Amino acid sequence: MEMAGVQDQLEVKFRLTDGSDIGPKTFPAATSIATLKESVLAQWPKEKENGPRTVKDVKLISAGKILENRKTLGECQSPLCDIPGGLTTMHVVVQPPTEKEKKATNHAQQNKCVCAIL
Repeated sequence: MEMAGVQDQLEVKFRLTDGSDIGPKTFPAATSIATLKESVLAQWPKEKENGPRTVKDVKLISAGKILENRKTLGECQSPLCDIPGGLTTMHVVVQPPTEKEKKATNHAQQNKCVCAIL
């Protein structure tokens, strides 16, 4: 019975590009990837340059895959890499939206404004 409780909680540390870590910290398996990104953003070391400004700037990578915001931590576990009760390391990449993405967002916002005025 105890094993089920242990598996509902996963210990995760976040490895930054400079090799330093945030964590480890324990999260429920039902935690969304978006929530993990919020945690990284909140715990980002203030002395580091080029930190993420928003959750959209943060990419989490585990077992070579970029994790999707809508998935849960439990859904992203790799049976080959993650040992029950062990520590999972996720790599953090800060990637602000590209100019193309910004323009698409701005263009969509402009269209919304035009539509609202009409």
